[in-house]
Amino acid sequence: MTTMDTHMELDDLKAAWQTLDARLARQDALQLELLRGQKQAQARRHLRPLLFGMLLQGLLGVGLVLLGVGCWRNNLDVPGLLATGIALHAFGVLHIAFAGIVAGLAVSLDYAAPVLSIQKRLRQLLRIQVLNSNVCGAPWWVLWVLVVIGFAGLSPTRLPGATPTWIWVSLAIGSAGTLATWWWSARSTRGPRDPLARMDDGADGIRRTLRAIDDLERFERE
Repeated sequence: MTTMDTHMELDDLKAAWQTLDARLARQDALQLELLRGQKQAQARRHLRPLLFGMLLQGLLGVGLVLLGVGCWRNNLDVPGLLATGIALHAFGVLHIAFAGIVAGLAVSLDYAAPVLSIQKRLRQLLRIQVLNSNVCGAPWWVLWVLVVIGFAGLSPTRLPGATPTWIWVSLAIGSAGTLATWWWSARSTRGPRDPLARMDDGADGIRRTLRAIDDLERFERE
């Protein structure tokens, strides 16, 4: 075998390896594209219940605002009903604001962005939803009592001067329940695996989306 033949065989082998590398690279790129499409579809599916929940929360917020305004406007001379109406009004605004922020972040999520950017945005969305759960969800231990009082404040018939005992008892129990929920939330957010791991804050869809994107990030890294 001549030196020229040897060089030709080495060149052919090198070309074959380059062709194989190119094919493998194209195959990896195709698999990554297919996986990205699957994870994007999963992410959108996981976030749909969250968006529906934010729609309901926004509508509930509108109802609280209307009830609160009606209550305090009709009872400017009754301190208890005035305070109840203002509280309902304020909580209604909070419900609407948080629903808009959470839904806006979820809808504007760019699945075509780099994986690290998507992960960062999802973690931001998760933090805000946990905050939303603590600000707008936990206080319903007490809010339901205020709603009952608010509807009573819309009645043309004045309530008796003395506050019924059941209201004070319900407010005391509700306050304890709210504090216990906040304690549970603070305790849960210190978990070793997920610093925001909770099952009762309406963020399960966000966590499943984040896990799907994490799978995509691991595939890209490998």
